Amino acid sequence: MDVGPKKSNFLVERIREMAEPLCQAENFELVHVEVVSFNREKIVRFFLDKPGGITLEDCVYASRQLGDLIDVYIENIGKYRLEVSSPGPNRPLKKKEDFLRFKGERVKIETAELIENKKKFTGILEIINDDSVVIAVDGKKVEIKDHEISKAILAGQ
Repeated sequence: MDVGPKKSNFLVERIREMAEPLCQAENFELVHVEVVSFNREKIVRFFLDKPGGITLEDCVYASRQLGDLIDVYIENIGKYRLEVSSPGPNRPLKKKEDFLRFKGERVKIETAELIENKKKFTGILEIINDDSVVIAVDGKKVEIKDHEISKAILAGQ
């Protein structure tokens, strides 16, 4: 499924590939990786989760390990700041497994194209099909094809 903008970001993919084995070994789910520039500083952000939730100690531990891996394996990254945190209450949903895990939860989905004259939907995630999801929006069921989803997050209460 891999929901989200289809921008090819080679650095993010290299970092993700480097981080995934560590995360799997430590029972962390690598939810999202991003590299952004802010005030001429490069920031590498990792969003991690695990059953029962990620703790501050987990973030500190992962930060040390991931920082070492980046320093050794990611050439020409230059100076950067590393941030490791929980995805929070507005966790992104990117993979089919994410949608399955959060079935029954309130979600916000944005689409690339208009569906029923709208691009933004908030409702309860009810059905996850092979190529679509169905959410209940104000008592009405809306089916959204996977390829139409540009962004999906948990909406909280």
